[in-house]
Amino acid sequence: MTQNTIIIPEKLNRERLDKALAELLDITRSAVQTLLKDDAILVNGETSKPNYKCQTGDEITYVVREAEEIDVLAEDIPLDIYYEDADVLVVNKPQGMVVHPSAGHTTGTLVNALLFHCKDLSGINGKIRPGIVHRIDKDTSGLLMVAKNDKAHESLAEQLYDKTSDREYIALVHGVIKHQKGTIDAPIGRSKEDRQKMGVINEGKESRTHFEVLERYKGYTLIKCRLETGRTHQIRVHLKYIGHPLAGDPKYGVKNTLVGEGQFLHAAELGFTHPTTGERMHFEAPLPPIFQQALETLEK
Repeated sequence: MTQNTIIIPEKLNRERLDKALAELLDITRSAVQTLLKDDAILVNGETSKPNYKCQTGDEITYVVREAEEIDVLAEDIPLDIYYEDADVLVVNKPQGMVVHPSAGHTTGTLVNALLFHCKDLSGINGKIRPGIVHRIDKDTSGLLMVAKNDKAHESLAEQLYDKTSDREYIALVHGVIKHQKGTIDAPIGRSKEDRQKMGVINEGKESRTHFEVLERYKGYTLIKCRLETGRTHQIRVHLKYIGHPLAGDPKYGVKNTLVGEGQFLHAAELGFTHPTTGERMHFEAPLPPIFQQALETLEK
């Protein structure tokens, strides 16, 4: 059980407590309401109700109950490291690797590999997710930033929240997109039809994805996506929403698709301001071989 403290930012002044915390903690409003009922969330040291109107500067203390039964072991798994210093690490995650342990995935994750490689990692997200500031799906490849101490973690997380970090993806989608550029602005939340999926719903969280066409093929389009927000499965859900689901996506895609090892989605570019030096960092990772092979096949 870990106790954490956050401060309500000005942009969430007068927002309902449950809605504000759902956004800040990236959990559902119902989960926030459950924590409030259990007195696991305090506002300025006192219990509160979900409809409390937040004030800028309110100190929120919350308790995270972690699945401590999962014993996270260090494993000697090779890592494709693009950058590393005392504060941050940038790694190119391969397709098929889960980012952190969970039920059904207790070994072979990026965290298992990081624990073997690094002596110290940020502890803000607890024992299950040390150093993890943001995630990408198991079958999405590409760049991730990892925090090696709490100060770096807070800085990187704040940049994600303030939308000052850069995250660009390369995606191969079904169908030919006619527009050269576009923005998908549609709220994302848990699907009402299938709780295992996310979907575009009116009560969902604000979500925006910008895209630009890179190449058009027969029946497919290669695009570059830039995330303005970072919701669960955001690119996958948004592209399905506009009628151009990701090729190879087993959850949100179509049956007749390209042969691969999951969705053709790659986190190709990552940029952020270094937590200590203030230097602007930028990294690029090439498409994995299976993705490149698929494009070569389409070109033929």
